[in-house]
Amino acid sequence: MNTLLPERLDRLAREYALGTLAGPARRRFERVLLQTPAAMLAVGAWQERLAGLAGAVPAMRPRESVWRALEQRLFVSPARAAPAPTGALQWLWGLSSVRALGGALAGVFLCALLLRLQPGLIGMEPQRDALPESYVGLLTDTVGKPTVLASSKRHGRRLTVKLLQPVIIPAGSVAQLWALPKDGSAAFPVGVVPGSGSATVVLADTSEKLFFNVSQLAVSMEASPAKAGDKPSGDFVLSGHCVKLW
Repeated sequence: MNTLLPERLDRLAREYALGTLAGPARRRFERVLLQTPAAMLAVGAWQERLAGLAGAVPAMRPRESVWRALEQRLFVSPARAAPAPTGALQWLWGLSSVRALGGALAGVFLCALLLRLQPGLIGMEPQRDALPESYVGLLTDTVGKPTVLASSKRHGRRLTVKLLQPVIIPAGSVAQLWALPKDGSAAFPVGVVPGSGSATVVLADTSEKLFFNVSQLAVSMEASPAKAGDKPSGDFVLSGHCVKLW
């Protein structure tokens, strides 16, 4: 089976990001991830799309009865514990337990996720599964390990940067991201990336205008954020291709 066919790769990346790809299929796909930057890019794009789903689920504050039930289970000896209700009240008791609360929260999240991905189940218009037109870069370190995933919508003015592994930034320095034009002309600064986690870089213009003729992205360590017209002061510690996804 050719995993790298675009439609199949997109489906596998989506299932992997959701956590629904399991067993031997997941292990096979993880081996593909280690060897194929395109697969890593696809997974990163789906993780970015799905990251906002958790924020769409409203926070739930447990009731006082939940905390009391938790204290009873953890700190009250069996001899002193009050007998659990029976009959019809037993269902209510179970509903207020911590386990039931966790199940309810998981149910809310899964419902939100399902309706986001399959809105046709309740008569809503289905969303388009294809990824938005974007510029994407996967930067690797000097031994070829994927380190930074950068992406921006084709006509957007923001670049999302996600660290796939931490980057050591010397004290008093910044990790400066550069764009390298395909014609070999001078690299120009894009923004500063963090040492870990993720960040959003505000671009000087739309991605289409900035990256249309860019073939690679790279990171160097600089004493301060670079300005327009500046050049890298040293070697690149990270680099990778900048590709169009459309």
